Amino acid sequence: VIAIIAILVALLFPVLSSAKAKAQRTICLNNLKQINLGIRIYCDDSNDATPSPGTGPFLLSGYKELMKSYVGLKGASSTGDKLFACPADSFFPNFLFSGTSPAYVWTSLHNESSFDYSSYSFNGGDNLTRTFRITNQYSMPGLTGVKFSSVKHPARTMLVAESSAFYPWSWHNPQWPDLSHEALTYNDAKNMGSFVDGHVSYVKIYWDKAKFSAGISFSMNYNPPAGYDYQWSRD
Repeated sequence: VIAIIAILVALLFPVLSSAKAKAQRTICLNNLKQINLGIRIYCDDSNDATPSPGTGPFLLSGYKELMKSYVGLKGASSTGDKLFACPADSFFPNFLFSGTSPAYVWTSLHNESSFDYSSYSFNGGDNLTRTFRITNQYSMPGLTGVKFSSVKHPARTMLVAESSAFYPWSWHNPQWPDLSHEALTYNDAKNMGSFVDGHVSYVKIYWDKAKFSAGISFSMNYNPPAGYDYQWSRD
């Protein structure tokens, strides 16, 4: 009997895990649809401006403070803001906060005040060229300072997505190769993202490993090549 039970558990576990993962993605889809709509209403009330404060670390997270009243939130942001919590958000790589050990932090990014208690980030790149380690230049294509109506490909351009998409890693399909810094960020990480036209999709995110050797490589620093269903820039 015990052996039969063990076999049944082994057979059912993948099915239950798959069902749980699908349910989590559905919750994320609904969260992102509501946040997307709140951002669009904010833009309508703000002379077509997107909700980004346009300053340093707040390019991705500052949007929430500007538009949260449009989704029914008042007062200071907190871990109680469930609309901004991805149910799969359970860990993040320590490089987000300049750490090296342990490689992963086993808590929700939604708990972090520096992300304004949100699992989701705005496509807030400011399109400026920066220099890293004297010789390496990079930029952050995005929607800061961009008129909402000027986006040329609304069905391809990200508006707001799971924060993991910007680096990238995946909460829904995590990879655990080794614990080196390079291995924490990987190509084709699967993430939920919402787009300027209002639709939400589960997409793979491009990561260029070659750029990492130059000193910096986050997926938000460049548009993907052909074959990917998203872009960061408005053009």
